[in-house]
Amino acid sequence: MSRKDNTLKFTPVDEDGNAGTPKYIPVETVDNLYVFGSLDANSALYNFLGKEHVSVHFFDYYEHYTGSFTPKDYLLAGKMLVAQADAYMKPKKRLAIAQKLTDGAAFNMIKNLKYYNNREKDTSTQIASIETLMQSISCATDIESLMGIEGNIRMSYYDAFAAIINNFEMGQRTKRPPSNEVNAMISFVNSMCYTLCLDMIYHTQLNPTISFLHQPGERRYSLALDLAEIFKPILADRLIFSLLNKKQVRECDFDTRLNKCLLKDSGRKTVVKAWDEKLNETIKHRSLGRNVSYKHLVKLECYKLAKHILGMEEYKPFKAWW
Repeated sequence: MSRKDNTLKFTPVDEDGNAGTPKYIPVETVDNLYVFGSLDANSALYNFLGKEHVSVHFFDYYEHYTGSFTPKDYLLAGKMLVAQADAYMKPKKRLAIAQKLTDGAAFNMIKNLKYYNNREKDTSTQIASIETLMQSISCATDIESLMGIEGNIRMSYYDAFAAIINNFEMGQRTKRPPSNEVNAMISFVNSMCYTLCLDMIYHTQLNPTISFLHQPGERRYSLALDLAEIFKPILADRLIFSLLNKKQVRECDFDTRLNKCLLKDSGRKTVVKAWDEKLNETIKHRSLGRNVSYKHLVKLECYKLAKHILGMEEYKPFKAWW
């Protein structure tokens, strides 16, 4: 990929090094670039992308997110940075935010389970388990105990996948590498959700390295992990259920050699296309009274968190109403 005048020029190259027909991509239509294979580029391209505020997200052979090129921060504010660090450093403030994040994530998980429970897929056991665990969220006295509750909630939630997903078995949650098709889908789409949250944080005054539920330093951009917890059930999991149950992604779209399971190019293209379409769908926002895209919902969540940190408005996590 290279800069051609004021647009992007992408030249595909096959395994033998033969260049294909170049494709020209208007930079005005690009928000982010996702790189799942080898990409040859030079500093002129990255300078151009930086000026246009286009981030580039990289994934390795195993489809794990490895890092991002992000343009320089253009919305930095010292007041926000100090307030965000203060909220992290004070245990009560941090715990209060982390509890709200966990509660929002759990609520959205139950929303998914109830949807399928009403469609003759029995998830009642998992719903009851999560509802019981949710009562413990407000009783957590530190982040470690809260993370334990969150982990148990997610285990109960994943137990329901066997009832929801047709023709595929998830078994235990495995990540590095995924052991089967469902785990491969979860890892891949969760990475997409994480990078979406990172990109929306970039377009606000929040610092992506200072988080509240996840420990800063555990991952480079741990605040994106915090926000992704809320949106994974709504964006990632619902997409996975739909693609697998409607057979838009099939067994032939996975590579299961060498005791691992990864999406083939055909599968990745289907998932990425569906993901992009999902983000651009709109819903009627209750508070704003207008249609907003799923992508914009994530940015609104960043704004709500920023207002809470600055003491302007109490943070209430996004909870799906449909």
